[in-house]
Amino acid sequence: MPSPELPFSLPDPGTLGNSGLGRVVQRLTQTLTRDALVQATLEHLRESFHVDRVVLYYFYSRWRGQVTSESWVTPSLSILGSTGADDCFNDTYAEQYLQGRVRAIADVTSANLDPCHLSFLQSISVQANLVVPVLVHHQLWGLLVAHHCRSSRPWQPGDIDEIRAAALTLAQSPAIESSLLPPDL
Repeated sequence: MPSPELPFSLPDPGTLGNSGLGRVVQRLTQTLTRDALVQATLEHLRESFHVDRVVLYYFYSRWRGQVTSESWVTPSLSILGSTGADDCFNDTYAEQYLQGRVRAIADVTSANLDPCHLSFLQSISVQANLVVPVLVHHQLWGLLVAHHCRSSRPWQPGDIDEIRAAALTLAQSPAIESSLLPPDL
């Protein structure tokens, strides 16, 4: 996937020296680059899979997080900012995703899910779900998730390979990779 282009240019942080402004511009550039890469990745996956929604869920503290980016077929499917069912996600699930777990659920109603998880998925209209971890520096940064909301949907091995590759690309992008480092401001 080619690198997304920003619709404008920012000053080169290198020309601003080690000033506070230089660091602010550098962080802003990283954030905008990350956002453009994330959005392009989510839209590509949604179109490739022909699903209703693809989201990036970021853990801002220990197993607490929120949807920070999304691509959907209709605005009524937006869950941007959703914090999810935090009580459902625990150390057991986190450890599984740290080990590279992929969760492909063709039909949430027949998947023998924990009632808390099923209730959450139904509350956001999910009928089929594909989840892969975004691992940065061997830490669980977040989850990349495809949702199909209109019907059940079998996931193909190629879908799993493609979403794994996308998660790896996101995890290796300098802007996301550096987001786990302590801020220098």
